[in-house]
Amino acid sequence: MYNIPCVIFAGGKSSRMGEDKSLLPFGGFNTLTHYQLSQLSKLFKTVYISSKDKNKFDFEANYIEDIKTDSTYAPTVGFISIFQELKCDRFFAISVDSPFVGEDEIKKLLQNDSKDSDATIAKTKFGIQPMCGIYHRSLEPKFLEMLKSNNHKLGYLLKSSKTTFVKFENEVAFLNLNNPSEYEEALKLVNQVRG
Repeated sequence: MYNIPCVIFAGGKSSRMGEDKSLLPFGGFNTLTHYQLSQLSKLFKTVYISSKDKNKFDFEANYIEDIKTDSTYAPTVGFISIFQELKCDRFFAISVDSPFVGEDEIKKLLQNDSKDSDATIAKTKFGIQPMCGIYHRSLEPKFLEMLKSNNHKLGYLLKSSKTTFVKFENEVAFLNLNNPSEYEEALKLVNQVRG
């Protein structure tokens, strides 16, 4: 079990999905969020769920609600809220819509993380995966500045910081559920894995 806190980001807008994807049924659970919590709790001692409103979920968990702001649904507010809530120097961040990131990927990211890094982030041939990796407290001032200037580009933040990018060949692990067809594909995949 990993000591580093894990935070599932489940507060996005889900505009391409057309409904709140964090609440979609998945893998035998009523919601994708509950599925992710169940899977990640097998690997991490503490798992938190970052969301704008914890009341949308009907299960017990450690929730971190976003600080109140006029800002968009960008994860910037989530990161600031997490740094304010948790007293740790770093945490593992994962998006709720990445249900196939497993122990192999997480272990590799943790092994490549160092105290000198601001972040350690997954990268595939399709590009960086900002919502899968380790974020250090050293980035907190930059997140606050981003919120102030209404700049929510995580890619820019990571490229302008001391970021370790860890390459992965397995694209399936980083399948995101952004739209209905990707959700359908993921449902088939999870049934194959479970079956």
